[in-house]
Amino acid sequence: MRKATSALAALLAAGLFAGSAMAEGDVAKGEKVFKRCKACHKVEDGKNGVGPHMFGVVGRAVAAVEGYKYSKAMVAYGANGEVWDAARLDAYLTAPKKEVKGTKMAFAGLKKDSQRADVIAYLESLK
Repeated sequence: MRKATSALAALLAAGLFAGSAMAEGDVAKGEKVFKRCKACHKVEDGKNGVGPHMFGVVGRAVAAVEGYKYSKAMVAYGANGEVWDAARLDAYLTAPKKEVKGTKMAFAGLKKDSQRADVIAYLESLK
């Protein structure tokens, strides 16, 4: 997580993440922001789109959705058992192609801390 440390520190200072690393964002706002993601990501369990489904993503191992063909870069990113927690999602959603060089995800990222916190809160609600 190259720049994630400074990004997470800024979010902690802004009060957007609690010490438990749970997003303090707004679920309803996150659902609205997530509309940008729906072209590629489904929220229903087991239903992949262009990207893997997001149901249960928070707490799931990186590159672990069965039946989805991940890029070699994403597989390597999760090779040591990494899990999608709030900090990792924040780093990835800030600039996917910088966090995981070679990812298939074409989305440029969410630059606003509040939007990322809201999306992460929404993703946490998908259980």
